[in-house]
Amino acid sequence: EVQLVESGGGLVQAGGSLRLSCAASGFTFDHWAIGWFRQAPGKEREGVASIKISDGRTSYADFVEGRFTISSDSAENTVYFEMNSLKPEDTAVYYCAADPSALLLRLWVSRKVKGTVDYWGKGTLVTVSS
Repeated sequence: EVQLVESGGGLVQAGGSLRLSCAASGFTFDHWAIGWFRQAPGKEREGVASIKISDGRTSYADFVEGRFTISSDSAENTVYFEMNSLKPEDTAVYYCAADPSALLLRLWVSRKVKGTVDYWGKGTLVTVSS
């Protein structure tokens, strides 16, 4: 059974930092891509960042502006998401998702397509206060 479990969300002041984790199980980690998505109240889900586990290739949405970093640890089957210089508009539920297609996740992140992603976690809430 595929499982993606997010952790690390919470309340932080504007300008602060958070580190999210996505623990994956039930599939061959190195053969997949993992993405971080977010959904704010009243808004559509959007792609934030993605990583192809096998070669570490990453992609980021334009609004990230160098503030966030996605990384992976194959020994732990975990993807990390370091978020710095957080803004109130970053407030959202953050989800990790897994798909065999790194291209699909990059297209989500670049807002060019919203195809079906195979597996999703349940999300972790990030709240940034002003």
